[in-house]
Amino acid sequence: MKGGFLMSLVAPSQTRNITFRQLRVFTEVARHLSFARAAEALHLTPPAVTMQVKELEAAIALPLFDRQGRKVSLSTAGEYFLVYAKRLLATLKDADDAMLRFRRLETGLLSVGLVSTAKYFVPRLLARFREEHPGVELRLQVGANREELVALLAAGEVDLAIMGRPPRELATRAEPFAAHPHVFVAPPGHPVLAQGDPPLSALAHHPLLVREAASGTRALMDRFFHEHRIEPHIGMVMPSNETIKQAVMAGMGLGFLSLHTLGLELRARELLLIPVEHTPVMRSWNVVHLQAKLLSPAAEAFRYFILEQGEAWLAAHDRPFLGDAPFTAP
Repeated sequence: MKGGFLMSLVAPSQTRNITFRQLRVFTEVARHLSFARAAEALHLTPPAVTMQVKELEAAIALPLFDRQGRKVSLSTAGEYFLVYAKRLLATLKDADDAMLRFRRLETGLLSVGLVSTAKYFVPRLLARFREEHPGVELRLQVGANREELVALLAAGEVDLAIMGRPPRELATRAEPFAAHPHVFVAPPGHPVLAQGDPPLSALAHHPLLVREAASGTRALMDRFFHEHRIEPHIGMVMPSNETIKQAVMAGMGLGFLSLHTLGLELRARELLLIPVEHTPVMRSWNVVHLQAKLLSPAAEAFRYFILEQGEAWLAAHDRPFLGDAPFTAP
């Protein structure tokens, strides 16, 4: 067991002088696997980061990183220690959040996690939030896909998560705040656009460029085709929305994407919506947090902010595209 392994490695007398500052520096280096990038994220100098890690390694009498030139990786002891370091820092933040609630101060660190699709609009909402709450320090953590974001949420590394489908595997509170339309897109001049309002079955004759299986967008697309009893032609699986957009523009196939990822390309007419029957495919954006987590005043303030303003902001984004198309969001 990890606990027993670490207890055998680190005696209580060795950990007595470890500081939370050292733990923060260690977890940041572990996150980036780079002393220089960790220093930049922590607003410290690289020598200061190196010193903190060396002091921590001296306290536990074990190397936490394997160093080969500029390449850094976690040692076996470092991988185990990282689990406990994150747990201690999460507990400290929970304690700090509880004290902030007593003082009702909207200050401190607010960590917001989001799926990659949400990165196209959440930073703008955060910028508006910070104008109203200048005392809050913001940190964004973008999961490569839904599974990665759920892992961040489960580990307590984010206070709130912005995502589509809430996790069933965790006890969370999920509150929908805006519609989230998904659409099919093609490059200008594609034959499917000449069909006017094509039936969904028409797409089966063209290769689709899709996200990986762990993506919420892919899960929605698979469910959509299954419900209409149509077998799509999967041309290629790609790891990001940006890759799919570039590939569709290059003529490699059709794409199924969140409308919120497409603003620039649709305005420039580098991509065009395909007015397929039964589209847009709608789901909701949710703001999610662990039920057991006591939210800080800053997290509560952002939760209220996005519930109150998120829908209007996204509706204004969607209206130019859905209003021009022969379909409207329900």
